[in-house]
Amino acid sequence: MASIFENRAMAVLCLIFALLQVANGAVYKVGDSAGWTTIGNVNYKLWAANKTFQLGDIIVFEYNPQFHNVIQVTHAEYRACNTSSPISTHTTGNDTITIETHGHHFFLCGVPGHCQAGQKVDINVLRAPSVAPNPPGFSSQVPAVTFPPSSPTDVSANSALNMHFGKPGWLLLVLQLPLVFYFSNK
Repeated sequence: MASIFENRAMAVLCLIFALLQVANGAVYKVGDSAGWTTIGNVNYKLWAANKTFQLGDIIVFEYNPQFHNVIQVTHAEYRACNTSSPISTHTTGNDTITIETHGHHFFLCGVPGHCQAGQKVDINVLRAPSVAPNPPGFSSQVPAVTFPPSSPTDVSANSALNMHFGKPGWLLLVLQLPLVFYFSNK
């Protein structure tokens, strides 16, 4: 029979592993199959509006670095297509940006005329809604409402499994299995 200490240790380990797995975000390729471009009139505002971004999500900008770049800017610079004071500049053609804060993250192409042609995107990470207590006399039971999940874009043939768990998440998942078997046999 397992001791109270072993049971608590197992519970703490499972909680830690679960929290680490939740921290892995989805991967989104900006513009989906079109990528980051001015060709094809990609509507990046519509693209972003159809996604539910969360902390830990990875935003991938794929583009030809001879013709484009990615510049993170403030809201005022985004609205004016102004690249004079960038927060950050990316120029590899395969840039990945992990979203680490709530709120708006503004990106545009710094090549003259591209932002004005619509090559800019606002990645908005909403805060989780807070739950207010029920007033006296009201039931706490609320019917379940489900929303269709947003569909992150697969950016490589090997990323289908990594999109949900991420490489560290899969490692942690595999490392949990011996612990589960060990403590379930006690």
